Amino acid sequence: MKHFLIFNFIVFYLFTNADAKPPYDGTIFYFPDVINSNDPSTFEELIYTGQDLRKIFDRRKGGRWLTKEVFLFNAIYEERIIEIQVNPEFKNSDNAFQEAHFYAKAIGRLPNFLLTNVKTVWINKGNKGWGGGNENLLIHTGRSKEYISKDIIEETFIHEAAHTSLDWDWDGLINKTKWQKAKRKDKEHISDYAKKFPRREDVAESILPWIAVRYRLDRISKEDAEKILKTIPNRLIFFDKQNFDMYPLVPLE
Repeated sequence: MKHFLIFNFIVFYLFTNADAKPPYDGTIFYFPDVINSNDPSTFEELIYTGQDLRKIFDRRKGGRWLTKEVFLFNAIYEERIIEIQVNPEFKNSDNAFQEAHFYAKAIGRLPNFLLTNVKTVWINKGNKGWGGGNENLLIHTGRSKEYISKDIIEETFIHEAAHTSLDWDWDGLINKTKWQKAKRKDKEHISDYAKKFPRREDVAESILPWIAVRYRLDRISKEDAEKILKTIPNRLIFFDKQNFDMYPLVPLE
């Protein structure tokens, strides 16, 4: 009887692990309070500098590069200046200023390490996904309505800024090798999105849960914390070792 019970346990264990899957479909939707509008921002001032030609990306009509005479603003932060380029479809500098100011302040709530490579921000209308990369953050304000309603503006910026400021670093041979080793040890991805696009989305999908369990444990559920710690423990350790500049986030007391 004892051997029979052990055999049944092994079969059950193998079966449940064979069916194991990532705990989330996409991480930005599950941690809306990691950063919120009451948290400090390094944003200081927004200065309008006029209109000039810039090459911007627009996801509408299948995605395309466009050269536009955009409204330009210098967003002044404690340690950097980011140029915000607002599509002329917003009609005038006052409308463009309101858009740029809202997003500039939210971006300033991100930890410094995620803004290392962010040089510009593009703001377009349209209900299309945001983006990161190209030393840029891409915003489509039509999609913002969903993100605002779910309180995930900053969490979405975390994801996209990871594409901009982390993906490039991970291309280095040493970090890439260490990251791949951590992934192999974990054996699973934190989300379906990361699993579907492992080379493109794994870092961006994993960084928000890392911030959640290391810096905002009091703002997530015990169940979510356990899921993260169980699913990607080695990725978490990898991030721990990077000595990221987390300001203006502060550790838990």
